[in-house]
Amino acid sequence: MRFTVYLPNCMNVAAITQPWEHSLTGHDIARVAHSAEQLGYSMVFLPEHFLTPTEHVELSGNHYFDATTAQAFVAGATSTITVGSMVTILPLHHPVVAAKSIATLDWFSGGRAQVTVGVGWLKEEFDAIGVPFNKRGRLADECLAAMFELWHSDSPSFDGEFVKFNDVAFGPKPIRKPHPLVWMGGDAEPVLRRAARFGDGWAPWLTKPEELPAKLDYLRSQQGFNDRPFSVFYSLAMLSVGQEHTIVDDPNAQFGQSAQQVIDNCNKLAELGVTDTWVNPPPLNDFNAYLDHMQWVAEEVVPKVD
Repeated sequence: MRFTVYLPNCMNVAAITQPWEHSLTGHDIARVAHSAEQLGYSMVFLPEHFLTPTEHVELSGNHYFDATTAQAFVAGATSTITVGSMVTILPLHHPVVAAKSIATLDWFSGGRAQVTVGVGWLKEEFDAIGVPFNKRGRLADECLAAMFELWHSDSPSFDGEFVKFNDVAFGPKPIRKPHPLVWMGGDAEPVLRRAARFGDGWAPWLTKPEELPAKLDYLRSQQGFNDRPFSVFYSLAMLSVGQEHTIVDDPNAQFGQSAQQVIDNCNKLAELGVTDTWVNPPPLNDFNAYLDHMQWVAEEVVPKVD
């Protein structure tokens, strides 16, 4: 199993974010990414939102970045670790601009870009930006198809419902071939079908651990999957977050304090098909305690997980 790090102070979600995170600067976040790289973690992640409706601020917060811009900053502070999003709300981006920004990140980072595609859940955010919320799934599918055309083809052309281009050139192409890592975030069947068609991985949010095998069977049965290498990200921390970021009091959401409890939890997830995880920290007092927890996981847990 590969171990990742969700970068602190990149969201203020009441169910997960700890009070000490609010004082962290960009320099501090870059320090976390650099430490994760030195400790052997595989990837760092950060989320994305553009606007938060006032009624959602208490649970969701209003502290989010444009994912690709923030990823580029983190990539510049590191050398080898993969720099990802969790998630990029793709329907809120024009596919040509998204393809260019992600390819730019991948090119400058030497092939270390990753994007987890989400279709979004805040209708008010879509309304404010002028994107039809009820078409977000179709938009995501077309965005991905158009982006792949730009990344893969030497003479890209596309004739879709929402985007059209022809007689154009696109460069530089991404360093990673055939394209930067693309995971699909979400739980519904259309997400699984999208993952089978386009994805290098799947990152559920509201799915329970015991539901993973059936959903993975469904995903792998879909047209386009073809048994390619595929990642499954799952963290027990997500059990504390419900629909629309409500707080869920699930006793399985927090890992135990002992290394063996964490190891056992990770091995159980691996048996369910999980390939990548994030070990969320217990309540901590400060930033240094967070860095210590990362080192503890790297030294006491990672070597003992199958």
